[in-house]
Order: sequence, then C-alpha cells, then structure tokens
Amino acid sequence: MGGRVGVAVAALLMAAGLQTSQRAAASSSGDGPVAPRRLAETGLYDPQRPGVVASGNRPFSPQYPLWSDGAVKARWVYLPPGAAIDAAGADWAFPVGTRFWKEFRINGRKVETRLLWRASMARWIMASYIWNEEGTDAVLAPEEGVPAAAEIAAGRQHAIPSGAECAACHGTARVGPLGFNPLQLSTDRDPNAIHGEPLAPDMLTLKTLVDEGRILPAPALLEASPPRIATANPRTRAVLGYLSTNCGSCHDGSDGISARTPSLRYGDLLDDGDAVARSLVGHASSWQVPGRPEGSSVLLDPESPEWSAVLVRMRSRRPSSQMPPLGTVIRDQEAVDAIAEWIATDLAPPR
Repeated sequence: MGGRVGVAVAALLMAAGLQTSQRAAASSSGDGPVAPRRLAETGLYDPQRPGVVASGNRPFSPQYPLWSDGAVKARWVYLPPGAAIDAAGADWAFPVGTRFWKEFRINGRKVETRLLWRASMARWIMASYIWNEEGTDAVLAPEEGVPAAAEIAAGRQHAIPSGAECAACHGTARVGPLGFNPLQLSTDRDPNAIHGEPLAPDMLTLKTLVDEGRILPAPALLEASPPRIATANPRTRAVLGYLSTNCGSCHDGSDGISARTPSLRYGDLLDDGDAVARSLVGHASSWQVPGRPEGSSVLLDPESPEWSAVLVRMRSRRPSSQMPPLGTVIRDQEAVDAIAEWIATDLAPPR
C-alpha cells in the first residue's frame, strides 16, 4: 500500500472506531443489534487464540467464484447448533444467528473482511471490516464505504462497499449470500470453472450439510445426483456458471430492469442450461452497444461475437457501462476470452 493510501486508511480506521462507538450507544438505547466494532468481536475467531478461526465456523468454496479483481478470498459460515437451513422454498432460508464471513487478500495482505449476519427473522446485518496495514486488527468500515482501501494495480484501487452497495447485491426484500446454494456447494465440481478454486477436505459441501442434518427437508434427490448445470457441453457449463454468479443475482427474471433479460438464476441452469444459453442468443439488449445501429444490439451475437452486449459491457470499466456494475475496477480478461470463444465456437450457426 502506498504511503498516502496508508495514511488515509489509518485515518479511516480511527473514524470507524468513533462511528462504531456511536452505533453501539444507539444499540444500547434499544435500536436492536448492530455490527460489532471490531471483526474480532463478530465470532469469527477463537477468543482463546487470536487470529485463529473458531472451530464452529466452517470454510466453504463456491465452485463458480465471483470476480473480485483477482483478490484471493476465504469464506466461512456459522450455523447455530441444532438449527437447519429451510430448503422448502425456491431459495434457502437461513436460521436466525447464521453468519457468513468473506476475507479479501490483495497483493498478499488482508484488506477487508465482510460479514453477513441474520440477526433476526426480519433483519440481516451487512458489514465490512477494514484491516490495518500490519494485518493485526480490522474495524468496521464507515457506512459510506472506503473508495481507496488498497491498490490493486497502477491507478486502480479496491473499494470497500457502502451499505447501499451491499444491499444492491445481497438484496433488500430477499436477502442472502450470493455463493451458498445447491449448485455452488455441489460435489460435482466443474473442472473448467472460470477462476475455479480447489475444494479442501475440510470444506462444507451440500453433501456435508445433508449428512449432518443441516438442511430440512433433506434433498434426497440432490444428494443422490449432485446439482449440475444441465448441458453436455463443457464450455457452456463453465460459462453459464460464471454468468449465474456474476450476473444472476440481478438478472433473475424478477420485476424491473432484470425482467428485460432471460433469467440466469442457478435453478434455471439446473433445469435446462442449453435453453438458457439459447435464450441469450439474439435477445434484444436494453443497453445500446456503441457503434451499432439503433435497436440492433443483442446480448449474444454469434455472427459478430465482439459486438455482443454482454462482452462489450464485460470489457468496459466505465461506471456507466461496465458489468457487473459494482465491486470491480479491473476487466476480467480470462472470462472475456472464454466467453468470446464460447460464442464464436459453440453458438455460431452452421455454415
């Protein structure tokens, strides 16, 4: 971290300490639970061994990770003893007391750890903790976020999100984690997943949750046949997995702007991934691709892959046009190349 950025972060750490003290006072006056002042107070670490993750917090790794400018991430979940995930509906419902943590390392050092905590039936708490340069302490970031927490590359800074930005991704009406669902935790891991991470022996999987009785009703069919994107094409499987993670939380077929595009929710991919892929081809884009005739922009264009709106927006890092719109300042070139090849090779019409 550069000197000026380091001084700025130190000042923010001091300001965050004051802010969280004020929030704690508000909580004691009856406003309900708030995010603790320090990461060490969230329950992530063993109180007897500072810096060591508590044994009740289980590591996991989604098979299709979210692109975060190349940051190295670690994730843990805590499920209250005796409690289970309610899998009766279309989305998992987590018991009160559930906590998720996600740690970001950039250029070899811890920069940020995020907390998603189900504090009550009606309320999830979302918080980000910013680490000091020595990696010895992390305190609650300001509500407005931190625009320049660490340098990722020359002229590019990692931003810690504001509360509004957290809600934009994790939802307000239907709140929940983004990388913890049957497809992400399936033991049928995609060997071609873009930015795929290794599955360590101690990591939580769908099978682990079923075996331990932590999902009710127990999805016997999912256990017998681990969830997998329904396609025989390895490239289609990898690309749809990537799009589901990086785009599906917004483009889920619900009302609003997302309703203008086909749904990329994981459930649709499990039903028929090939149908989802076909629905993207030639689908009119509400965003106009620069340089193309008005009204001619489509999501995927096998005839001219480079003009596909999906690819153009993935390549862009202008706030007005980039996709995803939040959480990234560096183009994901590996994904751009993989999706461009998929469009040109697997979706191209027969000649």
